[in-house]
Amino acid sequence: MQDSKNAKTKSANGLRTLLIDQLKDIYWAEQALTKALPKMIKHASDEKLVKALTKHLGETEGQVVRLEAVFSSIGEKPEAKKCEAMSGLIKEAEEIMNSTEAGVVRDAGIILAGQKVEHYEIATYGTLCAFAQTLGEKKACALLQETLDQEKAADATLSAIAESSINAEAVMVD
Repeated sequence: MQDSKNAKTKSANGLRTLLIDQLKDIYWAEQALTKALPKMIKHASDEKLVKALTKHLGETEGQVVRLEAVFSSIGEKPEAKKCEAMSGLIKEAEEIMNSTEAGVVRDAGIILAGQKVEHYEIATYGTLCAFAQTLGEKKACALLQETLDQEKAADATLSAIAESSINAEAVMVD
C-alpha cells in the first residue's frame, strides 16, 4: 500500500512540476505577444481586424497579470521561460507580414497567424486548467479558465472577420 501512495505522490509532484514549467512557458509567450500584437495591428488594414487585435492586446496584457496571480495562487514566483513554440509562431507572423503586400491579402495572413497563436494558447490553457484541477488548485484553474475563454473568443472573432469579408476580398485581389 505504501508503494502505491508513494507512486501517487511522485506522480502528483511530477504533474505539479510540469504545470509550473508550462506556466513559465506561457508566461513568456504572453509577454512576447504584448510586443508582437502591436506589429500586427500596425500592418493590418481592415478596421474590424485592427479593432479585434487591439482589443486582444488589452486582454493579453491582462492575461500576463492573471498568470502572475496563477503563480501566486500555487505558491510560486512568476518566472518566464522562453517558449520556442510561440517564438516560432511570432517569427512566422513576421514573415507573413513581410512577404505580402499591404491590404486584404496581408490581413488574411495576419488572421492566419493570429489563429495559429490562438489555437496554441487554447491547447495550452485547456491543458493547464486540467492539470490545476487535477492537483486541486481551484483558484489557478478558475484563472486559467478565464484566459481560455478569452482565447476562444478571440479565435471566433478572427474567424468571423475572415469569413465575413477578408477571405472573399483576398480572392478578388488575385
